[in-house]
Amino acid sequence: MKQIILDYFQLTKPPIMLLVVFSSVTALFMEGSLVHKPLEFILVLLGVFLSGGSANALNQYFEREIDAKMTRTMKRRPLPLGKMDSRNALIFSVVIGILGVMIFLLFFNILSALLSLGTILFYSLFYTLWLKPNTPQNIVIGGIAGAMPPVIAWVAASNNILSGSPWVLFLIIFFWTPPHFWALALYFKDDYEKTNLPMLPVVKGVDSTLRQIFIYTLILVGVTLVMLAFSENRWVYLVVSIALGALFIKKSYDAKKLKTPELQKKLFGYSIVYLFSLFFALIIDSLIF
Repeated sequence: MKQIILDYFQLTKPPIMLLVVFSSVTALFMEGSLVHKPLEFILVLLGVFLSGGSANALNQYFEREIDAKMTRTMKRRPLPLGKMDSRNALIFSVVIGILGVMIFLLFFNILSALLSLGTILFYSLFYTLWLKPNTPQNIVIGGIAGAMPPVIAWVAASNNILSGSPWVLFLIIFFWTPPHFWALALYFKDDYEKTNLPMLPVVKGVDSTLRQIFIYTLILVGVTLVMLAFSENRWVYLVVSIALGALFIKKSYDAKKLKTPELQKKLFGYSIVYLFSLFFALIIDSLIF
């Protein structure tokens, strides 16, 4: 039973969901109204996890044949490994998605529920079934879904979609996604070639991808500084965003210049540390000030 539960849990893509939930935690601390309401705080995070997990699980259901061909996924994901029936995976995906949307609808507001539903449909259907197999810009456009969780969390807490801060969080994740994912795609370029997926390294080549990574990194670091316009007390964030942003630029430049798989893999790993650190700094500032 424990293994069965773990297999279904793997459908949600736990490493990705850790970052998704953490970005939502950041939004809730910045918004502030649920910090001293632990039950509602946890319910928002549960709604985010179930919604995001549903989108990821549906993605794995639709891509189960592709995953079975890719070195990166064939021995890590439950469907290619034959650990569960695909129909059961589909039912699980739909059920947790419905539960996630219902949490927002019943305990918070209809706007957060609609955003949650829209994110599930956008990622699992539009990105997975149309964008990914048809355009090398799939990860850029598809990044909209991955950037929505802090907005959803903020709206659930405040019933306000017009605040600037959650949309800056959205933009940070949106512009972070291409350099993060393309660094990984470069490292696993052969996988995408044999599955005929038009990822940027396959369609445009290594040099073009590395240039795009560098450009998006520059934009990302610039966007992170926009957050300072929405608060006068972001001193920890200021130091972290400048220091780690400069290092991100250097690493992406080195990867572009030297073109080694080792640097590409390290850039991917650093991008994760970078985003977690950036959001952690925002939480610290929210607690201190």
